[in-house]
Amino acid sequence: MPQKDDVIIANGVVTETLPNTMFRVKVDVGAGTEESKIILAVLGGRMRKYYIQILPGDKVRVEMSPYDLERGRIVYRDK
Repeated sequence: MPQKDDVIIANGVVTETLPNTMFRVKVDVGAGTEESKIILAVLGGRMRKYYIQILPGDKVRVEMSPYDLERGRIVYRDK
């Protein structure tokens, strides 16, 4: 299991909500590029605990494991 230092943090926009607190998030691939990809993300523990509502169009911060870049964990919802 990756340590806290091993995660990749990316910003993205929620494009679709799915059952069981899963979301499709459009994430920017590179810092200076216009490329983006859509990943499958779930809510992080504290967001689930405090019932933070996520809607399509929300800007979020996603943590991804370096082993699986197609899945992630939503850890913050930007204002």
